[in-house]
Amino acid sequence: MGWGDLGAFGEPSKETPNLDQMASEGMLFLDFYTANPLCSPSRAALLTGRLPIRNGFYTTNAHARNAYTPQSIVGGIPDSELLLPELLKKAGYTNKIIGKWHLGHRPQFHPLKHGFDEWFGSPNCHFGPYDNKAVPNIPVYRDWEMVGRYYEDFNIDLKTGEANLTQIYLQEALDFISRQQASQQPFFLYWAIDATHAPVYASKHFLGTSQRGLYGDAVREIDDSIGKILKHLQKLGISENTFVFFTSDNGAALISAPKQGGSNGRFLCGKQTTFEGGMREPAIAWWPGHIPAGKVSHQLGNVMDLFTTSLSLAGLQPPSDRQIDGIDLLPAILQGQLIDRPIFYYRGNEMMAVRVGLYKAHYWTWSNSWEEYSKGIDFCPGQNVSGVTTHTKEEHTTLPLLFHLGRDPGEKYPLSFASAEYEGAMERISNVVQQHKVTMVPGEPQLNVCDKAVMNWSPPGCEKLGKCLKPPESEPEKCIWPH
Repeated sequence: MGWGDLGAFGEPSKETPNLDQMASEGMLFLDFYTANPLCSPSRAALLTGRLPIRNGFYTTNAHARNAYTPQSIVGGIPDSELLLPELLKKAGYTNKIIGKWHLGHRPQFHPLKHGFDEWFGSPNCHFGPYDNKAVPNIPVYRDWEMVGRYYEDFNIDLKTGEANLTQIYLQEALDFISRQQASQQPFFLYWAIDATHAPVYASKHFLGTSQRGLYGDAVREIDDSIGKILKHLQKLGISENTFVFFTSDNGAALISAPKQGGSNGRFLCGKQTTFEGGMREPAIAWWPGHIPAGKVSHQLGNVMDLFTTSLSLAGLQPPSDRQIDGIDLLPAILQGQLIDRPIFYYRGNEMMAVRVGLYKAHYWTWSNSWEEYSKGIDFCPGQNVSGVTTHTKEEHTTLPLLFHLGRDPGEKYPLSFASAEYEGAMERISNVVQQHKVTMVPGEPQLNVCDKAVMNWSPPGCEKLGKCLKPPESEPEKCIWPH
């Protein structure tokens, strides 16, 4: 979902009344970021509080390449990483994930082995349908075992865009919250729905109801679901004891535009890129009785902060034996403080850019290759900025491209290298980058090796359903990441 997809952020059709109300009752973050412009690494960062290059969710197969966890990936979240639900267990929390996991699908990477007590959802994206011969359809799990597969038992109609998944995920959330309230048990719910990821889907009740087409239908259903979750918390009398945060894993995928792509507002490019449109996210914090209503924050935030902030809420300290990149946002949320901190924009194994205050310095620029662009793959449609959106990887480490995001949020006008403003800002940014590089110890890359034999051929529970498929011989190979 993109920064510009909600009415509270200026989307003109105003089709997100529940999220807009959530913002009016809580705090809107205008400068909130993901840790990576792609799904899997940003989810790994959220749950570990660490940059993907530290937690292993990157590739070294080629320089500055985006990589994620398709069915053929061999890697996943390492046992050495401490995930938020594992730590929350120490404070007596029950933890559930609903929706997309995307941190590896082999048995050792199962979410219930990494701190979650319950799971309803899928290890991968809802791509398909596949033929179950060359490629198996994606399984849907309840806890340890699959309960069916996408397009077989959980249908997504690619012609109409109809699917009932968001409604199923909503009911799972409401039931879980009710059970925890009844047992007086503290809980962590990670509601990771994926309706706005192409192929976009919505349930019958929402199809054709948006001015924005099928993508808008999906956004409207997500908005309606979040409204129901918040009302449920209020009805159960636990809203003042429940901290809720809404955000996204990366910017809107403009490659899917206009029919299945969202809006990144006035920001440059989208998903897959380290321009603002790829990494600046809509973000809303809601906690009645604690967060003053109608507040707007310019605090620089990141999904990794949800790790540290959640631990703080539970009365826990973050692990001291590793570098944690997330900060505790509670002083910003509850007291309106502004905490000075940088934002690092990584693409694969390369630090592409850094934001300090209102300045953003690009050390590398790359939208996507000429080869891919010539096939019609465009991450910045209608947004060619000469010398900025580049189809060859351009290095600027000697003289970074510098933008003032207050005056130029669209990253169209680089500051003059000769200006005093450039020199002053770069002196400060260079110190931040130097300190960052001193602490950087990359994790073992998890996204280098692919093997068709590790696909979802025979997930646990397939025997009961008669849905086991025969895997091919194992042939590990280097994954190819074109972007």
